[in-house]
Amino acid sequence: MTAGPAIPTRRVRVIHPGFGATVQDLGRPGHAALGVGRSGAVDRRSLRLANRLVGNREEAAAIEAPLGGLVLDIGHHATIALTGAPCDAHADGRAVDLNAPVRLVPGSRLTIGVPYEGLRVYLAVRGGVDLPPVLGSRSTDTLSGIGPARLSVGDLLPVGDLTAGWPAADFAPQRGLPAEPVLRILPGPRDDWFTPESLAALCARPYGVTDHSDRVGMRLTGPVLHRARAGELPSEAAVPGALQVPPDGQPILFLADHPVTGGYPVIATVHEDDLPLAAQTRPGQALRFRPV
Repeated sequence: MTAGPAIPTRRVRVIHPGFGATVQDLGRPGHAALGVGRSGAVDRRSLRLANRLVGNREEAAAIEAPLGGLVLDIGHHATIALTGAPCDAHADGRAVDLNAPVRLVPGSRLTIGVPYEGLRVYLAVRGGVDLPPVLGSRSTDTLSGIGPARLSVGDLLPVGDLTAGWPAADFAPQRGLPAEPVLRILPGPRDDWFTPESLAALCARPYGVTDHSDRVGMRLTGPVLHRARAGELPSEAAVPGALQVPPDGQPILFLADHPVTGGYPVIATVHEDDLPLAAQTRPGQALRFRPV
């Protein structure tokens, strides 16, 4: 009789996947020529912090949980850390601190609540989530379908050995998230396709984040950006933070799973250091742009 697959001795079981939780690391850069984007954590700063707090190597994979709602069964003696959007979390009814390493015993039930500000919660487990890498990354790319599927009930996530010593800090206090984030932008590469007044308008008043927003990008609503040139461009490569403007004049802010431009010009690009702020901005919030 053939034995079934071995259950990993160090593992996390998904009891409830929340609102579309995925496995993410720092992504798969270097494959744009193949049409494969970088993907990876939208808030890379929070992912890195979570890995540092549990003593993981920077490239270890963790769980990204938009709007929380995640429930997990911890199957081994584990050290975990929660970062990103602040929320209430509990292990067997005991409150779990954020931005700090927390030790859990086998059989612990970890419940992550809905954030009371911000959007994305990150959960790192010491050793990292050890799913098979695709093109060098364990990240879920929700646009292309590359990498592991979104988490679902009953998934078993093996835990690996991507450690780098024991945690060096017991707590890493973080600033609160701004009610109206200000994102620095660099004009271009296609700002010449727009009137000078449009670039000024982009930074003059806030834009609202619509509910048509996800890991691919954020659709914004606000001052209309008018073209100085008609027609469309050939599809061009883009980077996270690109502000693409379709014909309706309302910009789309590309995030981790973004595509190529699709023929629409990019008026400006958000500074990479400000993308974690964008990653934590909820639908219904407003944000502003500031030129640098």
